[in-house]
Amino acid sequence: MSLASYAANPALSLGRLHSEPAEPTQSGRNAFQRDRDRIIHSTAFRRLEYKTQVFLNHEGDHFRNRLTHSLEVAQIGRSVARRLNLNEDLVEAISLAHDLGHTPFGHAGQDALNECMKEYGGFEHNLQSLWVVDFLEERYARWDGLNLSFETREGILKHCSRKNAEKLGPLGERFLKGHQPSLEAQLANFADEIAYNNHDIDDGIRSGLLNIQQLSEVALWQEQHDRVKHEFPDLTGRRLVSEVIRHIIHVLVDDLVKETQRRLEEFAPSTIDDVRHGSPMVGFSVSMREQASAMKKFLFKNLYRHPQVQSVTSEAANMVKVLFAHYQQTPHDLPEGFRSEDDLQRRISHYIAGMTDRFANKEFHKLTA
Repeated sequence: MSLASYAANPALSLGRLHSEPAEPTQSGRNAFQRDRDRIIHSTAFRRLEYKTQVFLNHEGDHFRNRLTHSLEVAQIGRSVARRLNLNEDLVEAISLAHDLGHTPFGHAGQDALNECMKEYGGFEHNLQSLWVVDFLEERYARWDGLNLSFETREGILKHCSRKNAEKLGPLGERFLKGHQPSLEAQLANFADEIAYNNHDIDDGIRSGLLNIQQLSEVALWQEQHDRVKHEFPDLTGRRLVSEVIRHIIHVLVDDLVKETQRRLEEFAPSTIDDVRHGSPMVGFSVSMREQASAMKKFLFKNLYRHPQVQSVTSEAANMVKVLFAHYQQTPHDLPEGFRSEDDLQRRISHYIAGMTDRFANKEFHKLTA
């Protein structure tokens, strides 16, 4: 497949933090493919299997976790990139790495750690993912981190406060100047949204916290439900839910492709620099954005804030706070590489953010026994 002129080209990458020889031509891997492979082989990537998406890992074998979520994001992202003639390898690398810095216990853990770090610069999970790939992974003899390409690192850093952006040099400039990342980075962001909205509905129904009757108030669900029932009148249960979700993903992806193509025709970028200095070019149509937003609001109200979910996540958030306080008071309980008094609180946040759900739970009970 030939890439569009405005797609990210690995041969024209802005480079890595530490220079290194290009891959031998006979190996067949370009810079973004190397990034993807480094991410997959990283310790942080393996830990995602035991990090919460919505439901804690021990609550069921069939619920999504951060690893399966990242794989679903990558699949959706690659499919869209192919239709838009964008770089599939870069989209995949960004998608697989975007949650590497996420805390244990999902958003509850993230919010708790941010609260603990309030007086020490806060906690941003996108920035944490960047720290993972730039510094915290220990795999190579010559440098810390994974030494990924600028374009992959740019896509990982989806959000960033101005204060932190000022410390990041070229990588932070777009947040200060109002510029855009590559189209591949923009696409990975939307693939993330499509994936979590739909698999959270699936997991919510599987858990019994959501039901089809409730979902009838969500236009995006009901339209596709009616379409599926018209084609398969006798379909019920898991097959019905799966078929409806499959249809929803299809209409979201189709709208994303068509609206992005429309914007590309309107703005007519010729190069990736045109993309970076232009307006956002990947996105839903106005009507689809409204429907996707309505679905997200439904999930916040009926799933993420469900008493049963909040009860469990409240307990998990408390574990994070207790762990943080303990390590502040007793730094020698930290692993050797995290004990330095220099920026101790940030080192504690690095350590806790890297924990899986089960390891954090184990440490909490060990320290509070």
